[in-house]
Amino acid sequence: MPSLHPTRLAIFKRLVKSGHRSLAVGALQQELSIPNSTLSHHRSSLVSANLLSQNREGRTLYCQPDYGHLQAVIDFLQDERCSDQR
Repeated sequence: MPSLHPTRLAIFKRLVKSGHRSLAVGALQQELSIPNSTLSHHRSSLVSANLLSQNREGRTLYCQPDYGHLQAVIDFLQDERCSDQR
């Protein structure tokens, strides 16, 4: 999982708010006021961690959280919660 960098967290939180709809990278960039190169770098990290998927439709690149992997991370954290106290 990528480090909790504030920019990555902002990107991921914004995408989660969009639900199961994909969000165009250009819209994401505008909403968060992130330079394209910075957004690209952080998107790449989130994709590498399997927290984000991307798909292209024509010239537009869309992003969407990978909810299956996110749920696996949540499940892991819940299973490990307080495990030292058991």
